Amino acid sequence: MKLAYWMYAGPAHIGTLRVASSFKNVHGIMHAPIGDDYFNVMRSMLERERNFTPVTTSVVDRHVLSRGSQEKVVDNITRKDSEEHPDLIVLTPTCTSSILQEDLENFVERASQTTVSDVILADVNHYRVNELQAADRTLEQIIQFYIAKARKNGDLVTAKTPEPSVNILGPTTLGFHNQHDVRELRKLMADLGITINAVIPDGASVNDIKTLPQAWFNLVPYREIGPLAARYLEQEFNQPFVDITPMGVVETARCIRQIQTLLNQQGATVNYEDFIQSQTLHVSQAAWFSRSIDCQNLTGKKAVVFGDNTHAAAITKILSREMGIHVVWAGTYCKYDGDWFREQVQDFCDEVIITDDHGAIGDAIARVEPAAIFGTQMERHVGKRLDTPCGVIAAPIHIQNFPIGYKPFLGYEGSNQIVDLIYNSFTLGMEDHLLEIFGGHDTKEVIHKGISADSDLNWTSDGLAELNKIPGFVRGKVKRNTEKFARERNISHINVEVLYAAKEAVGA
Repeated sequence: MKLAYWMYAGPAHIGTLRVASSFKNVHGIMHAPIGDDYFNVMRSMLERERNFTPVTTSVVDRHVLSRGSQEKVVDNITRKDSEEHPDLIVLTPTCTSSILQEDLENFVERASQTTVSDVILADVNHYRVNELQAADRTLEQIIQFYIAKARKNGDLVTAKTPEPSVNILGPTTLGFHNQHDVRELRKLMADLGITINAVIPDGASVNDIKTLPQAWFNLVPYREIGPLAARYLEQEFNQPFVDITPMGVVETARCIRQIQTLLNQQGATVNYEDFIQSQTLHVSQAAWFSRSIDCQNLTGKKAVVFGDNTHAAAITKILSREMGIHVVWAGTYCKYDGDWFREQVQDFCDEVIITDDHGAIGDAIARVEPAAIFGTQMERHVGKRLDTPCGVIAAPIHIQNFPIGYKPFLGYEGSNQIVDLIYNSFTLGMEDHLLEIFGGHDTKEVIHKGISADSDLNWTSDGLAELNKIPGFVRGKVKRNTEKFARERNISHINVEVLYAAKEAVGA
């Protein structure tokens, strides 16, 4: 694993624990040294949970290193079984403890002989996959386990429900606006006359898994978590799935039309065209806003987009197709699924960037000087350094991404929220001039370092003072042009004379 002070996607055990702790009455046991056990604090703080996070650390310490872990791990599993009485206990190592190369599968088998709870070992390669891949695989593994158990016990439910029904696969704890998205999806399905059979894993019991095959189809709203489970259910039960993310007016309509097709293929007679028309014109304000003078003021403005696959792809399409904003480049940190992302956005932006190097992303933003950034919390910090506004549209999650108010990203209400986010992220109208009048720009110290840490240029006090006099809305561009001028002439200190010389050179 690469060690970094900023990672867009966490290590594999975080993904496993996200899925395990999303189910009701499931307990996670993390085989890890002290220092890897931050998941409990993170989840309790960000989700504002009233109850303790159901995760226990089986600590790898000097005693474990000298004697081995088997006795301690088995004891921890059996103790939690007797204390908490969970339906399932999920054991996961971390990258650190995986170095020991212990036979954890054997530990699970030994513990299972005496526990009432089911016990499984998370079947992920902690060296090769990240948080999102591990979460996707763990969800599939748990579903496979309980489908096999139900088959063995003879209580697997395979007969379809009398009326159209759906399983929503993928929403988890610590997801980006996932709880609000699920509320919006429940409302959308109710409006379409479709019963929710199960939402897996968020808030579900593992005992609900045996009823998954009775739904008419599966809905996978997120590209990162859920596709593996949907493909497994399709293979096992010929259960179709929809994996179009209903984000934005166009994609929400496309998702609903795909649902309509699947239901009619199974004998239903539904037509959602009137519903789509009504929602687009009267419930979602996005379509109306795209024709308003406010949105026309954004036409042609430059923006960049970066995030996970689901949100970055959807926001790129909304910006370009629905709001007429010029997306200079769009990027994702989901390198393992980069081909899908490239296919989705290549017609809606000038350039596609696939990397998990936050430094490279910072430099790419500085290079194109966008009017606004739509990215993660890391890009928000980059935007602050460049004096460029940023709307946060994707994980890694932050306390700001768990709003008290209702802010879904999916469905027709989600389209309203996204339009507000996009519009308010740009610096608009007289805003820059008002900032100058009230001293907004001049109260900030000018950043004279590059985004990357390899800048060797220094600004003198008189150079900085002169730079501060330049209006904020062009100051960043002047600064970057001056630094480019200085580098080309091997000038290491930028004073007021260099600033004026650079200005003359570019004809500004």
